[in-house]
Amino acid sequence: MREALQAQHYSYRTEQTYIDWCRRFILFHKKRHPKEMSTPEVEAFITHLATVRKVAASTQNQALSALLFLYREVLRQPLETVNAVRARKPERLPTVLAKTEVMRVINAMTGTHQLMAKLLYGSGLRVAECTRLRVKDIDFEQHCLTIRDGKGEKDRLTMLPESIFAPLREHLVRVKQIHEKDLQDGFGTVYLPYALENKYIHANREWAWQYVFPAKSITLDPRSDTRRRHHLDESGLQKAVRAAAQLAGITDKPVSCHTFRHSFATHLLQSGYDIRTVQELLGHKDVRTTMIYTHVLQRRGLAVRSPLDN
Repeated sequence: MREALQAQHYSYRTEQTYIDWCRRFILFHKKRHPKEMSTPEVEAFITHLATVRKVAASTQNQALSALLFLYREVLRQPLETVNAVRARKPERLPTVLAKTEVMRVINAMTGTHQLMAKLLYGSGLRVAECTRLRVKDIDFEQHCLTIRDGKGEKDRLTMLPESIFAPLREHLVRVKQIHEKDLQDGFGTVYLPYALENKYIHANREWAWQYVFPAKSITLDPRSDTRRRHHLDESGLQKAVRAAAQLAGITDKPVSCHTFRHSFATHLLQSGYDIRTVQELLGHKDVRTTMIYTHVLQRRGLAVRSPLDN
């Protein structure tokens, strides 16, 4: 199954998650081999997740996707329609900070994590897109960022805030020094996607391909068993954002890295930008996904004035 996932360019995280769900499925049915089971057993497991484990709808869908992949791509035994008890997907509105709250959180942060938070809010990045950003994807001349392999393996362009130019350039000078030191020590290679390492033999050592936010230490790549410097782990940024929200005194709403992206979209719409433009900057496939931010504007009373105030 791991080989099948890698052949279809699934991310390492998805690979781990899908395999874990299949392992749970096998253990749930007392270690029976999946070949001996079919739709009824899958339905029983998915129903168990909803009725006993009380998992969220998204978690249940993730488990079902993993099992469908197992039977379709690995066992070559595609399942019929799975009629299981499904968890209801709640219609939730995203948490959005006011512009002043955003700046309070960012100002409560320091160093690299502050710079990353500015990119999350200023460019509308997902946290994984920020940590995986490479030097070649930054265009100071055109004032833009190229996001490679975003959600759904899509590339897109988004803005690069002018106010971040100076600190970002200073950061890249320090990162280049780290890279040059790694090269001197016999390291300095970076992971390249889609077998580009074989096509461009020396590209993995080139400065342009290096991560903008490299990890503090050199570690072992779990797939290739090569010792190299990966990008910063997302968990460190997530912890820094939560701590900054506490320091900023924002305790009445949950603040995460993704809150910056929600705020980015909402504040653009507040400023009068077209929803199609916001859709492209966010990388949404369907404009209906972007439409949720118009509901946020309405629910917060920012678009309609109360008659009491009149």
